[in-house]
Amino acid sequence: MTYKVPFVNYKDQYKVLKIPIQKAISRVLSEGQLILREDVLEFEKNLAKFVDVKYAIGVASGTDALMLSLRAAGIGPGAEVITVAHTFLASIASIVHTGATPVLVDIGDDYLMDARLIEKAITKRTKAIMPVHLNGRVCEMDAIIKIAKKYRLSIIEDACQALGASFKGKRAGSFGIAGCFSFYPAKILGAYGDAGAVVTNNKRIYERIRLYRDHGRKTKDKFVCYGVTSRLDNIQAAVLNVKFKYINQWILRRKMLARLYAKELGKIKEVTLPPFPDKNRDDVFQNFVIRAKRRDELKAYLTEQRIETIVSNPIPLNKQKALKLSQFSLPKTENFASDVISLPMIPELTDRQIQYVMKQIRTFYHI
Repeated sequence: MTYKVPFVNYKDQYKVLKIPIQKAISRVLSEGQLILREDVLEFEKNLAKFVDVKYAIGVASGTDALMLSLRAAGIGPGAEVITVAHTFLASIASIVHTGATPVLVDIGDDYLMDARLIEKAITKRTKAIMPVHLNGRVCEMDAIIKIAKKYRLSIIEDACQALGASFKGKRAGSFGIAGCFSFYPAKILGAYGDAGAVVTNNKRIYERIRLYRDHGRKTKDKFVCYGVTSRLDNIQAAVLNVKFKYINQWILRRKMLARLYAKELGKIKEVTLPPFPDKNRDDVFQNFVIRAKRRDELKAYLTEQRIETIVSNPIPLNKQKALKLSQFSLPKTENFASDVISLPMIPELTDRQIQYVMKQIRTFYHI
């Protein structure tokens, strides 16, 4: 189906950036500089400056960023890491892949980790907290940091959906011992394939992840530990460097679209809007997620009207049998899974397209 309003639109973005993107890719290929070269270093500098941290390390994906950060923080078998189920599976999977045990707490009304529930989940095996800054909004970091300091726990931020978002003036990714980002194509800053990065102010974490991403290689012929292949390649870095010049413009457009949605959808009693920025937060709206009565019927109707929407985790992760997480009772997570739906939210959308989406939602609810 060709959607009248797509959820993502890689083609339209490429039309705008075609000349600089092609020029950057052509230069990389012409120079034959493909792995861990100047474009990667430039991207790491750009990212560190944007997040306002000392170091950034390009890796192969957001999932790898999480796994390597956990490993660099000394998390492994026998350890427990507190996180949430209202997230993409990678958050929990990264903990499992290190040999540690995920411990899940429920979310609050803002769809994010409820910091009030963390202390009850702490045991003598707890080593870290992984807050997930979902949908472009940062968690309540003051409370999380206070608990982490009290119990001497590391904070590894899953900021894969929150590049550019901030809490009390600090950017997502800059609060913990490490912050992890994904540059999957649908992200605010997206590569043309998989890509990720870790940011940190901790030199030890920085040096360890640089080793881990390249087989533990310190110099060309010297290996100082076992690592993996998780290098951000130069072509993706070159693409990201081009796109970085537009990120503030794209974030501003997302905020404008969110206000348009809120103005109209806020009038529909069957729809609950996502939380909006307050004096402490600057949200970037990676996704625009509403709660909607008769959600599945609404999604089917919008599809008929050629509007693409997404329902993330209709079966909560703690209810997925194969993941063996059913011991965690997460009523809000499970409740949210039954009625949340993500509407199109990309800078390439026109005001006319947004008006069409809102018109169809009003029509569905007979408004």
